[in-house]
Amino acid sequence: MSMMRLVLPALLLLGACTTTAATEQSDARDHARLEKALAGLSAGEPLRCIRRDQFNEIRTFEGTILYVAGRGRIWRNDVTGNCPGLRRGDIVVSKTFGSQYCDGDIIETRAATGGFLSGSCSLSKFTPYTRDEGR
Repeated sequence: MSMMRLVLPALLLLGACTTTAATEQSDARDHARLEKALAGLSAGEPLRCIRRDQFNEIRTFEGTILYVAGRGRIWRNDVTGNCPGLRRGDIVVSKTFGSQYCDGDIIETRAATGGFLSGSCSLSKFTPYTRDEGR
C-alpha cells in the first residue's frame, strides 16, 4: 500500500509535465505561424471597428484572430477572454449586429464537428498591418 502512495503521485506529476511540454510546443508552433502570417507587414494605429466586407478570410491563433483582406492587408485582433477553440481552428461565430466588427463585440468558438460551444470572448481593437513599401 505504501508503494502505491508513492507511485500514484509520481505518475500524476509525470503526466502534468508531459502536458505542459506539449502545450509549450503547441504555443511555440502557433506563435511561429502568427509571425509568418505577419512577416513583411507593418502595424498601424489600432482601430475601434472594421467593416465586415473589408476582408475575405479569417485565420485563428491562440488568443488572436487575423482578418485578411489580401496579401498586403491584415487586421489583427488580440481577443479578451477565453477562446481556446481559436488554436484548434474551431468555427468563429460573431455576435454582432450591423455591418462592422467592433471592440467589445462578443464572439464564440464552436467545435467543427457537432457545433458545441468551446469558448466565448470579446474582440479588442483591430491593428491594421500593411505591406511594407518596396516589397
